[in-house]
Amino acid sequence: MKTTDELIDDLLNLAFAEDLGDGDHTTLSTIPADAMGRSRLIIKEDGILAGVDIAEKVLHKVDPTIKMTVMLKDGTEVKKGDIAFTAEGPVRSLLIAERTMLNIMQRMSGVATMTRRYQDELKGLHTRVLDTRKTTPGMRMLEKEAVKMGGGTNHRIGLFDMILIKDNHIDFAGGIEKAISRANDYCRENGKDLKIEVEVRSLDDIRRVLSHGGVDRIMFDNFTPALTKEAVALVNGKVETESSGGITLENLREYGEAGVDFISVGALTHSVKGLDMSFKAY
Repeated sequence: MKTTDELIDDLLNLAFAEDLGDGDHTTLSTIPADAMGRSRLIIKEDGILAGVDIAEKVLHKVDPTIKMTVMLKDGTEVKKGDIAFTAEGPVRSLLIAERTMLNIMQRMSGVATMTRRYQDELKGLHTRVLDTRKTTPGMRMLEKEAVKMGGGTNHRIGLFDMILIKDNHIDFAGGIEKAISRANDYCRENGKDLKIEVEVRSLDDIRRVLSHGGVDRIMFDNFTPALTKEAVALVNGKVETESSGGITLENLREYGEAGVDFISVGALTHSVKGLDMSFKAY
């Protein structure tokens, strides 16, 4: 399995392959090879900054001689007009790196900003906001890192690091007990130390799960806040609890006040507007 650094390197290789092709002919035709210059990353709207460390990877992938001076770190609350960092080096390199760097930073900062808004709605509660697998293909590791920068918590990274038994698994397996037993048998037989979570659709499902055992977390799928409160009371701290489905910024606090441990929100990554910023010469 590839490491996070290897996955990010693959992403950057693909990003430059689709953007650069056989060369940045605009830059090559207008900028002398020996021209040196400076650019700065300017924040153009309020939000949470994310992607500074990745920006350095992008710049150095294009040209290791570029010198970057960081003023604002990842996770910082930024305002319009703030300067996140400056970069100095060959002008051609700065121009070639610009769009790929901005695309990644704007996306990550948008995710971090959205996450902060959701987590702030839960101030004073123990409930944590979780991300999901509803991420941009190839960008998952960066988007999940941005969630953490915004104050959220990562759910599973992919299909490999946790067992999440959802409704389709249950239906195809022939019932909730069979699915849980098979998951535990699989882990034992294959030497896998994986947390097991199961999705439930009713209070009766919860009773069946608690009676059967063998899970670390129960996910309440499309429960109302009132039903969630009943569900949390029924679980009574025996396992972790999570709410999912139909949850918005407007009703998030109701779910948190129902006492659930986690709330998973696909909108942290699938419905995000990038944070506006620019990379300008100075």
